[in-house]
Amino acid sequence: MARLLNTKPSQGLTIALGTAPFLAVATVYAIASAERLLVNARDNLLPSLQSMFAGLERVGFVTDPVSGHLVFLTDTLASLERLGIGLGIAAAIGLIIGLAVGLIPIARATLAPFISVLSIIPPITLLPILFIAFGLGDVSKIILIVIGITPFIARDIASRTQEIPEEMLIKAQTLYGSTWLITLHVVLPQIFPRLLESIRLSLGPAWLFVLSGEAIAAQSGLGYRIFLVRRYMAMDVIIPYVIWIGILAFTLDLALRWGAKRLSPWSQPGNTR
Repeated sequence: MARLLNTKPSQGLTIALGTAPFLAVATVYAIASAERLLVNARDNLLPSLQSMFAGLERVGFVTDPVSGHLVFLTDTLASLERLGIGLGIAAAIGLIIGLAVGLIPIARATLAPFISVLSIIPPITLLPILFIAFGLGDVSKIILIVIGITPFIARDIASRTQEIPEEMLIKAQTLYGSTWLITLHVVLPQIFPRLLESIRLSLGPAWLFVLSGEAIAAQSGLGYRIFLVRRYMAMDVIIPYVIWIGILAFTLDLALRWGAKRLSPWSQPGNTR
């Protein structure tokens, strides 16, 4: 008898099953929206698809007086810039700290307790302090991402570093490898795929920190626009912006997956090269 855990769907069925939940949500929304609009044609809680296109065109496709670009484009680029800089800095710091904690006992004794404590502090609670210390500009929002993401990446890298077989490190030392050379040529190639995976898993919290910072104090950004129009209950703008954020997050996730396959093919399942 075929067991469910051994039943693998075909490629076509996989695509159909993956699409089904999205279609189900869209269908439920369309039905609920149609019923509400039948009762009240001016209801804006669940706007129709046509209303969302009109709302997005009304708000997002007008020229920003500061940048001269479309508001929708300006908001997208501003959020992606903050997200990219914050993730890049967090990844660099997390990699360095993680390697040190995982590889050097003195660094582990010094930094591991601090990273553990820092990782359990909700970063959002630090946002008022960051605004006071660094102002309301992009710096405070980027630092929020760095503080929120770095401990996770550092702990993940440290854990993966400690999983490297000790025999491999001993063999490298017998070949007169210094700590720096061992880190660069033995440890880093094995850690790099995990770094990309850690960044990918950090995308969700990073988006949360970006949108939170923009909602409180910003002049542009996807989070800023959502919280700007919410006072008018403009769901015809909010819902398209939320969907767009989901598309961006999904695209970044795919890009990191593709990057991992291209840059570290040896780490992929089933690849023995």
